[in-house]
Amino acid sequence: MIKVGVVGASGWADASHLPALAGLAGFEVTAVATTRQATADRAAAAHGVPLAFADAAALAAHPDVDLVVVSVKASGHAAVIRAALAAGKHVLSEWPLGVDAAEADDLARAAADAGVVHAVNLQGYQSPDARHVADLVAAGRIGRLESAVLIASGAPLGGARIAPDLAWTTDPAAGTSLLTIMAGHFLAALDRMAGRLVEVSARLPRPHDRVEVEGTGRTVPNGVPAQVLVHGILENGATASVAVHGGSGSPDGFLVKLVGSEGTLTAAPTRPDTYMHWTDWDIRIDGEQVEVPADRRTVPFDPAAGPVANVAAVYEEIARSIAEGRPPRPDFHTAAAHHRLLAAIERAAATGATEQVH
Repeated sequence: MIKVGVVGASGWADASHLPALAGLAGFEVTAVATTRQATADRAAAAHGVPLAFADAAALAAHPDVDLVVVSVKASGHAAVIRAALAAGKHVLSEWPLGVDAAEADDLARAAADAGVVHAVNLQGYQSPDARHVADLVAAGRIGRLESAVLIASGAPLGGARIAPDLAWTTDPAAGTSLLTIMAGHFLAALDRMAGRLVEVSARLPRPHDRVEVEGTGRTVPNGVPAQVLVHGILENGATASVAVHGGSGSPDGFLVKLVGSEGTLTAAPTRPDTYMHWTDWDIRIDGEQVEVPADRRTVPFDPAAGPVANVAAVYEEIARSIAEGRPPRPDFHTAAAHHRLLAAIERAAATGATEQVH
C-alpha cells in the first residue's frame, strides 16, 4: 500500500487527485495539507483522512507518508518538492513543475540525486487515446508521418475577462498562463503521439494590456499571451503547427490532424467543453472510426466524468514504477524538457527567429 499525502488538498486536488486515489486499490490517502489548519482539518474530515497539516514540510516528514502530491500554485511547487526530497519521499508534482526552465532543471537534478520516484501530472502521456494514436503512428497505419496539426482551446485563460479566482494568472511571474498550463499540456500530448519538437518559430499575441475581473467592475494588468501560435519541426522531420487560443468562457474542444504518406488520422473530443488530456477521443483514419482497445482503459473511472480517469492513470504508472524500480513516464526530467520547449517558444516569439529546442 502506497501512503499518500496531498499538499494543496482543495480546489483542483479535491476534484481530481483525491477522487482518483479513493478509487484505486494500492493507494491510501493518509495526510492532507493546506495553508491553514482549519481548512486542512475540513479537507481531512471530508475525505476521511487521518492526518491534517498546515505545514507541507511536516506532512512530508511524517512516517505515514510515502508519496507527496504537490497540488499548489506553480510558484509554490519548488519549496514543497524540496521538502519531500529532503524527507526521502516519492513525489508527484502538478504541471508546470516550476516557474521557469531553470527552476525545473534544478528540481529534476535534485530529484535524481534524492533517488526517489519523481513524476509530473502531464496526463496526456497516460491518456489511453494518446497512447493508442502513438501506437497507430508507430505501426505505420498512416505511413510516414509528414505533418502534425493541433488546434485547441485554452479557455478560461487568455481572454478579455478572467474569473476572480484566476486573476493572479495574469502575472507572468506566477508561472501559470495559456502558454505554460494549457499549451504545456497540449504539447505534451502531441509529444506522446508524434514525437518531440526540435525546432520552433512562434508568436504569442497579447492584445489585452488589462483584463476585466468578472463581476467586480475592476481590471488588472495583464502580462501573459492570449494566443499561442507555434510552427516547428518534429524529431522525425515532420512539420508541426500548433494553435492554442484563449477565451473567457469554457473550452470548445480540440482537433488533432496527423498527415502521413499513406493516410490521415484525426482526433477530436467525444463531447464538447473539455481538454484533450481530460477526456476520451473520437479517432479516425481517413474518416473511418478507430476504437481504442478496451485493455487500454485500466482505471475504474469513466472518461465522461472529467479529469479523474487520466489522473488515476498517472497514479497507476507511479505504482508500476515504484514496484519495478524504474522512472515513471513522465518524470521530472520530462517536465524539464517541456519547460525548455516553452522557453524556446518564448525566445522565438520575442526575437522572430527560429529556435532550436535542447
